[in-house]
Amino acid sequence: MTQIISFIFWLAAVPFCIGQIPAYFMPGERSAQGLKRNMGVIFLAGYLLMWAVFELIAVPAVVLIQYDNFLFVLRWFMAAAILLSVVGILLWYLREKQRREEIRPVLLADLVTRKMGPEARIEWLIFLALVGFQLYMSVTRASFDGDDAYYVVQSLMAQQNGGMYKNLPYTGRSSPLDVRHALAVFPMWIAFVAVKADLHATIVSHVVMPLVLIPLSYVVYYEIAGALFPSKKENIPVFMIIIGMFQMFGNVSIYTNETFFLTRTWQGKAVVGSLVIPMLFLLLLWLFAGEKEERKQNAGIWIIFVCLNMTAGLCSSIAVFLLAILLGAAAFCLMIVERDVRIPVKLGLTCIPNAVYVLLYLMLK
Repeated sequence: MTQIISFIFWLAAVPFCIGQIPAYFMPGERSAQGLKRNMGVIFLAGYLLMWAVFELIAVPAVVLIQYDNFLFVLRWFMAAAILLSVVGILLWYLREKQRREEIRPVLLADLVTRKMGPEARIEWLIFLALVGFQLYMSVTRASFDGDDAYYVVQSLMAQQNGGMYKNLPYTGRSSPLDVRHALAVFPMWIAFVAVKADLHATIVSHVVMPLVLIPLSYVVYYEIAGALFPSKKENIPVFMIIIGMFQMFGNVSIYTNETFFLTRTWQGKAVVGSLVIPMLFLLLLWLFAGEKEERKQNAGIWIIFVCLNMTAGLCSSIAVFLLAILLGAAAFCLMIVERDVRIPVKLGLTCIPNAVYVLLYLMLK
């Protein structure tokens, strides 16, 4: 029971409270771009901000602290997460006091509405059955591959020894800092969750993480559907069913995103493919979808944009380059379509964390 309470606190309550910070700047009603402050958006914002803060604490600890650097991360990240949660609660209180708005769940709000026809109800039930089946198979038929010998063992050694990236997982002997992996500290966040729940890091990776990251990824696709079909909600469950089917039957190669999504969910590169990159397209839809005169820019989206770029570095070193290239290509196309030379500047400023990351990577290399 104590472990379940710890998981609920660190994987649900804390991200939800932290997500109130960027959500404070978001609209309560759905905008022309499909953006609306709801439970799903708050959770997404909370996880991205939480991971960004974890990277800010963990990466300097890996580089600068010789011994017991994971213990340093445990103390300071716990303090930072609780502090941000308190700030989020205060902002939520201020917003509710001013606007008297009610926050409703992202999916249940639509499922329980009386305006939904029987076809839509059946479609949502089909989608929920697909997700339930995927979660069941991910937990009970856990897949093991060669990468587990590195990533999961790094989490386990941090949990047991209090140090990060000081030993080679294959032999246990001391080794020089592996820059390629050491700056991508997603396994250390898993180790943090494992320590707080007092559960073996392997179990957290293979059992707990799919139950968190798979639904979180589907929330991204749900919001993408809301941005693509702002006035046709009946298309959203069909879109979600198609995405769910693609995820289930996309294992045509060991390298596809769908394979990583369901069989390597706990690995940073799987999070990049199933959550970070789709989130990039969602943010672009929130910023530039709809007619120009109907768009409303807000600080919340830009906060999430910066946190997303930082999360890419948390998950994988190569994702920093990939996200910057995707964002650069999108900025160039949008500049031409919108006839606005300020767009590359605005989107480029969100890549400052990427530039710092690359500079640190080159220095350590």
